Amino acid sequence: MIEAVVFDIGNVLLEWQPERHFDTFMDAQDRKRLFAEVDLHAMNDAVDKGGNLPDLCAALAEAHPEWREQILRWNADWLQMASPAIPHSVRLLRALRAKGIPVFALSNFGIGTFAMAEGKYDFLQEFDRRYISGHMGVIKPDPEIYRMLEADCGVAPEALLFADDRADNIQAAEARGWKGHLFTTPEAWADRLVAEGLLTPEEAI
Repeated sequence: MIEAVVFDIGNVLLEWQPERHFDTFMDAQDRKRLFAEVDLHAMNDAVDKGGNLPDLCAALAEAHPEWREQILRWNADWLQMASPAIPHSVRLLRALRAKGIPVFALSNFGIGTFAMAEGKYDFLQEFDRRYISGHMGVIKPDPEIYRMLEADCGVAPEALLFADDRADNIQAAEARGWKGHLFTTPEAWADRLVAEGLLTPEEAI
């Protein structure tokens, strides 16, 4: 029996597509070359482990002066990259809470970037518990982050249902006994919540 539902945030509750944003102000071929030559996602992983985004962006820009302006946009445009919200997923979060079902966040997210996001998206303040990697010093799919959640919330692994858009994150959770849902669309996630008996079809719209 499910006792708590765990949501990833990026690409589950709000869209996270940096390449799409860079395509709005760069030629497509140049953007591909930038992402091939500069490991922006590795920098973002460092932010998600607790690093400071402005400092890491500045250091990476110094190391790649030919891409300096574009690299600094990762910091300047961060809120634009982390958008828009996914309304149906937000409704599902609120429907679960309205029924008294505990809802947790488990997300790879920086300390400063999460503070920015929750200032823009009020639903990020509505979880019963929030497990944000920047504050924890470890990112998914490291098994330690799942263990830390289990230890803090006191819910047995088999009683947790977890939605994430990355298969490796789901596999790591399932290896600990969690029930996993690979998020593709909010409609499919709604169907899973109905199938688990957590929401009615009407509540999951």
